[in-house]
Amino acid sequence: MSHTPAPHSPALLASPVPASSAALHAATRRQLLVGGAVGLSAAALGTFGGAEALADTTSRASRIAEPFTLGVASGDPLPDSVVLWTRLAPRPLADDGRGGMPDWRVPVQWQVSEDERFRRITATGTVVTEPDQAHAVHVEVEGLRPGAEYFYRFRCGREVSPVGRTRTAPAPGARVDRFAFAFASCQSYTNGHYTAQAHLAREDLDLVAFLGDYIYETGDQGEIGRGHYPPREIRTLAEYRLRHAQYKSDGDLQAAHAAFPWAVVFDDHELENNWADDHSEDGNVPPEEFLLRRQAAFQAYYEHMPLRRAQRPTGPDLRLYRRLRFGDLVDMHLLDTRQYRDVQVPDVDRGDPDRTLLGAEQRQWLLDGLTDSRARWNVLAQQVFFSQRDFADGDAVNVSNDAWDNYRVERDRVRDHLATVDNPVVITGDVHANYVVDVKADFDDPTSATVAAELVGTSFTSGRDGVEQNPTDAIQLQENPHIHFINRRRGYVRNVVTPTEWTADYRVVDYVSEPGAPITDRARFVIDAGTPGVRPRG
Repeated sequence: MSHTPAPHSPALLASPVPASSAALHAATRRQLLVGGAVGLSAAALGTFGGAEALADTTSRASRIAEPFTLGVASGDPLPDSVVLWTRLAPRPLADDGRGGMPDWRVPVQWQVSEDERFRRITATGTVVTEPDQAHAVHVEVEGLRPGAEYFYRFRCGREVSPVGRTRTAPAPGARVDRFAFAFASCQSYTNGHYTAQAHLAREDLDLVAFLGDYIYETGDQGEIGRGHYPPREIRTLAEYRLRHAQYKSDGDLQAAHAAFPWAVVFDDHELENNWADDHSEDGNVPPEEFLLRRQAAFQAYYEHMPLRRAQRPTGPDLRLYRRLRFGDLVDMHLLDTRQYRDVQVPDVDRGDPDRTLLGAEQRQWLLDGLTDSRARWNVLAQQVFFSQRDFADGDAVNVSNDAWDNYRVERDRVRDHLATVDNPVVITGDVHANYVVDVKADFDDPTSATVAAELVGTSFTSGRDGVEQNPTDAIQLQENPHIHFINRRRGYVRNVVTPTEWTADYRVVDYVSEPGAPITDRARFVIDAGTPGVRPRG
């Protein structure tokens, strides 16, 4: 099931419109799974039954037509468990943010199977969705086999969802010879079509790590007929729900979610540009007022993401940082660089040793987790540029006040700790450009030891079509010899990790202002186990 971008007319926005999304109709196995719900529906109705079925599920629930307009998703795989997500929303852009749902609890059945035709059911159950949680479904399925592929779907009344595919993590400490994942960020709906997401859905991956800016809070209308709805900066719970629903209505994004489990973290635009802790970018907004907006944004974010109960927000607080382990090969430390940070300051003040980006508790959690890790590779999955990045020519220094450079002492402390662990790699989003960086023991001394690698991924769409490089990129490369590559096309980074090497393919499309762009490998880099830093591979 797929839908075109919402039309501009508010009268039409209340109802989804079918689209001809290439991602949902491509003749590949995963695409057929995602798009095959209609064909499976008749058979599925017969297999959703037995003791787990609600006898009266066809009463109130049967009045809800086409509730699965936002697709399905899975996330945060563990060796025996995975999160399954959907949200009931027959009219996803109904102005009250309720998705066209009634003000009562609605049961939803779910199934997990070892095969895509649901002949070998592994687990099944029923959850009751709540109006005050936007009728969102979060199922933490347990008792699954490690390192196994599964298929899942939902039923509401007589309506059956698209089929999703997911995979559990390998058993703790198990030998893993290959782990494939992609990371991406920054998918402005108004800036481009989700062509890269369509290509992503066709990859062969174990996981997608999304590093922030899943939605944008602005009222931007863009120039390609994909204007934000509502057409204003969003601030309330209803408005954040509408914005998430608008993004989730895109068929290509739905296909990418249905193809693999995702591990998500937010950056700033899920709430407001450049926010920090309880401070708005607008210095005139009192913290107590901003926290109410943060509470609304966090609730809507949780309602639309495949996150576990441990990540369910409490008021304006959401424990997002967490750790995923993939056998003996990869430990992925997912960070939150927004919720606990000190307010950004001018460059002259960035050397204050008390400044923090992570907060004391998260920083200690990270350092302890790195120390205790027994994995071959340690990944910091996070949002903003980690390495030093000087934009100024000559002796002058000009760095971003929203990145780790603005929290230099803490960054250097984390960097120094990375030097003590096995094969650290930092993966980063935010800047709408591809970078490849050696993390140096002393960024001001190019001859100092390389202690880690940083791979920075471009945006899915933010920044529109992009270019190969900006004119000022030559200055960055000159002033930062630890930066080896800059490219500003759109796309994602595909990674294949083995015990001996990490291969990163920078996959890009030439345009997103129109649909249909092909994808190419713009560059390939390799990190050798036991040798920090990156090298190009032709």
